[in-house]
Amino acid sequence: MEIAIILFVIAGIFVVRAFRVVPQQNAWVVERLGKYNTTLTPGLSILVPFVDKVAYKHSLKEIPLDVPSQVCITRDNTQLTVDGILYFQVTDPMRASYGASNYIIAITQLAQTTLRSVIGKMELDKTFEERDIINLQVVQAIDEAALNWGVKVLRYEIKDLTPPEAILRAMQSQITAEREKRALIAASEGRRQEQINIATGEREAFIARSEGEKQAEINKAQGEASAIIAVAEATASAIRQVAEAIRQPGGEQAVQLKVAERAVDAYGKVAQDATTTLIVPSNMTEVSALIASAMRMMQAGRPAA
Repeated sequence: MEIAIILFVIAGIFVVRAFRVVPQQNAWVVERLGKYNTTLTPGLSILVPFVDKVAYKHSLKEIPLDVPSQVCITRDNTQLTVDGILYFQVTDPMRASYGASNYIIAITQLAQTTLRSVIGKMELDKTFEERDIINLQVVQAIDEAALNWGVKVLRYEIKDLTPPEAILRAMQSQITAEREKRALIAASEGRRQEQINIATGEREAFIARSEGEKQAEINKAQGEASAIIAVAEATASAIRQVAEAIRQPGGEQAVQLKVAERAVDAYGKVAQDATTTLIVPSNMTEVSALIASAMRMMQAGRPAA
């Protein structure tokens, strides 16, 4: 009975050590008697107990690796504190197991040295403007070396670029001065545009007023011309009518009568004005003759009426 129990325990140990289940996105490296034998893929695998051993377990997922911050010196001798994050993936489990004693430390150190080399070729301002170029150069440099380690470097991202406090203050002052400069330029451009708009408005208003005055003068001249023409036409018509009336029988007598009436009215108005000095013609017979002629014409005209 005891032997059976011992055999059962031994069989259980053999089963446990013989059957292995590898999770998804994982790879296990198996050594047989201390030598690489095979790489187990996800699923159920069978090993030889006490002969095969799972020496390394690798995750095939994308792994983020935090690269510690370090001080880098730029081309213009400015110190920068830089840290970043690296993304890599194990592509060859066997090389990842035997290519380097610790591929994570190797990748981290290579990322730091490559970053120092890349930043050392750039000036301070370029490091802030060309982060994408820095990231790309770091990835290319690490990826070439990491092929022997069974690792594929996917990308590198700089998290922070921190210059010294004095540089930060100088950069802040420069930014402030640049903003003030842009504000002054914008204000001067605004004033310039305002003056241009005012001058343009005044010029257009002056042109509009001059055009209005010109049109008013034209209209006034045309009105006066029309009035003169109308008066002239009326005068001509009146003269024609008077001339026609004179040519009629008794026309001349009518004219003489009208003249006499006008003369009598004129003398009468002068005589009625107390403030007016009346100058009597020396030859009064002419006036008397004029009045007598008018009276005779009036008397002659009554029977005819």
